[in-house]
Amino acid sequence: MKLLITGATGFLGSNITRTFASRGHEVVILKRSFSDCWRIADLLPQMVSYDLDLVSLEEILSQEKGISAVIHTATCYGRSRENCSEIFSTNTAFPLRLLELASSSGVAAFVNSGTGLPGFLNPYALSKRQFAEWGRLYADKKEIRFINLELEHFYGAGDDQSKFSTHVIRSCVNNLPELNLTPGEQLRDFIHIDDVIEAYLVVMDKAIDSSLYYQDIGLGSGRPVKIRSFVETVHSLADSTTRLNFGAIPYRDNEVMESCADLTALRGLGWYPKIPLEEGIGRTVAEERTKGAGE
Repeated sequence: MKLLITGATGFLGSNITRTFASRGHEVVILKRSFSDCWRIADLLPQMVSYDLDLVSLEEILSQEKGISAVIHTATCYGRSRENCSEIFSTNTAFPLRLLELASSSGVAAFVNSGTGLPGFLNPYALSKRQFAEWGRLYADKKEIRFINLELEHFYGAGDDQSKFSTHVIRSCVNNLPELNLTPGEQLRDFIHIDDVIEAYLVVMDKAIDSSLYYQDIGLGSGRPVKIRSFVETVHSLADSTTRLNFGAIPYRDNEVMESCADLTALRGLGWYPKIPLEEGIGRTVAEERTKGAGE
């Protein structure tokens, strides 16, 4: 199968790229000339890559014939002070143009890495929800299959420091003096990256050949826990001396107090999460500690 993957240099995209390439799929990636490719540096000689700041999407889709599916993971969370128009451009306008071209080029399926967050929460969530609705429009016209994976809070070693889970894990592993947190009563659905990748494999193997043209597929563990419990588990497994200051930070405006994936669709495809939270955290703590020792 020939796949076009966006966001291949990011945490999620690099894991997807590595997995599908290792299974013999032909992988074409989209990046930028200035992208930090450290996660996939060893893979670059084995695959075709295009720099979006140097080559247009139109040129790429006209040159790359026979693409079976697009896997879209590129995203902008807005954590680097991007304004709303920049977030919209990355999360809505760019993938919409790619969807448009994929549809007209005969690509069979577009697998979107969406979010389980409600659109009212912030510009990131709104822009992701808006693009999913565009996907529904194209699917309703039966121009392309659109699979919207509604991702919950995935985590694992090597993720970006800006992510909450990574920040907590590295703070505890490195025994920072203190960690300021909200009261931590929010329920969140944490899922290890290995389970996430297995879900993508199942979706690509089964869902893109489905008779359904549009699918929302929840992707998480299905077992939400309090953020406080997640942090305390990290702290314990890291044997950390970091002081946990719960309540030092107020909840955000419009704070979502419970988020959990509906796994009905994935269970129907035969997928179930395999990595319990404590095991996943323990594995991540060990890998982050090894990585830190080697730097």
